[in-house]
Amino acid sequence: MSDAAEDEILAWLTGTAERRIDTACAHVFLGRERALKIKRHEDLGYVDFSTADRRLWALKRELAFNQAIVSDIYRAVRRITREADGSLAIDGHGETVDHVLEMRRFSDDAVLAAHPDGVDSELAERLGRMIAGMHAAAPLREEGGLASLSWTVGSNARLLRAIPGLDPSRVEYLLALTEAALERHAALLAHRSASGFARRCHGDLHLGNILVENGEPKPFDCIEFSDILSDLDVQYDLAFLLMDLEFRDRRDAATRVLAAYLDEAARCFPPDLWDGLATLPLMLSVRAAVRAHVSAHGGDVALARAYVEAAIAHLSPTPPVLAAVGGYSGAGKSAFARAVAPRLGASPGAVVMRTDEVRKRLAGLSPTERAPPDAYAPEPTARAYDALFDSARAILRAGQAVVLDATFIDPGLRVRAESLAAECGVAFHGIWLEAPAPVLAQRVSARRGDASDATVETLESQLGRDLGTLAWERVDASGPPGAAADAWRPGR
Repeated sequence: MSDAAEDEILAWLTGTAERRIDTACAHVFLGRERALKIKRHEDLGYVDFSTADRRLWALKRELAFNQAIVSDIYRAVRRITREADGSLAIDGHGETVDHVLEMRRFSDDAVLAAHPDGVDSELAERLGRMIAGMHAAAPLREEGGLASLSWTVGSNARLLRAIPGLDPSRVEYLLALTEAALERHAALLAHRSASGFARRCHGDLHLGNILVENGEPKPFDCIEFSDILSDLDVQYDLAFLLMDLEFRDRRDAATRVLAAYLDEAARCFPPDLWDGLATLPLMLSVRAAVRAHVSAHGGDVALARAYVEAAIAHLSPTPPVLAAVGGYSGAGKSAFARAVAPRLGASPGAVVMRTDEVRKRLAGLSPTERAPPDAYAPEPTARAYDALFDSARAILRAGQAVVLDATFIDPGLRVRAESLAAECGVAFHGIWLEAPAPVLAQRVSARRGDASDATVETLESQLGRDLGTLAWERVDASGPPGAAADAWRPGR
């Protein structure tokens, strides 16, 4: 097809639309109820759309890939036809001259990039669990993972070196750190690829490609044109969102997404899920480097410089620590743990491990599904704590900080937490949250939609137990939500 024909098609589609959006790979025409996307008639270097057959191939893959993730946005590939009178039509009776992808129109304001502050704790929880479910259902791609990450590292190096306006010394420093990290983790990444962690992923999972409707997150616009960019280690797919949230000063949301993702992923991925966190700094850095050259290509060199510095920072992580938050039911342990997690350890912060969630996972229950009484018998309780400490050990050894969220009424469990930190050679923070019994009872009674099954009767039973010697830092948690965490400072 000639350039003149492309110009004619674009002018016609523009005339039928309320608004036109031009992206690196496509033109999108927004109507009242639908959007039409046409691929650029170009060989862009990293993808070739210069022929009608290549464009149709890409549109069909885009439809199939995205419908597998979220079924109600991508509708069909439509023909652009030349009618008998010379006019153009969608699915007319004439000769096919090109193709477009039809999508349902959605509000621009529904896209998370438009309001990153809107990622509250509940949405972050849903995001993490939704992405884990999406990854668990995705086709295996054993040949991906390490191969994809290695290719992207090389591509980033070539593209960043070619950008005028970046400090060459900072770029070379980043590339040296990246190459060293990739070499250091190559064996682990290869093992993950062979163990079920390499899958066909979204590939471009940042806030600009996730919308929220009726409180539910929906990823869209996944990468379809290159297997090397979509057959990924699932954690590398997740890393784009984590990096994007942190770059937008939403480290709090990123830690909640990560904890929810890991708890959900632990239900369907191999037990060495936790070991892969050793590669997270590399993955976050590579994602930031991708955004650096994309930003520069879009004309924002200042933003590109900021992404380069973020990429360097990810490869210079803060050492891990272990914090354990104890207290009676209703003391606010989970809220405290989630609030302090972003302050601890490497990006995006500490992984919060809740006994309530571990117990439900081991019982085959969803996090908010009520467990039967026998799930709280001594044997399943011991298994839950064993799993909690085993996972925490693996996470700490992978270099990520951990916050343990449990009652820790049993002195032996407090000793076990302290011993774990010593075994892993990391700093330890033991925090005991305190509040008057009436405050605790009121909070327990008001709790809804949470992993905890504790009742007022549970609390009364706890209050009658002997705490033994309590050497952990006592923190007043009787005030408003968040006040105790705001007042707490590690090592104070």
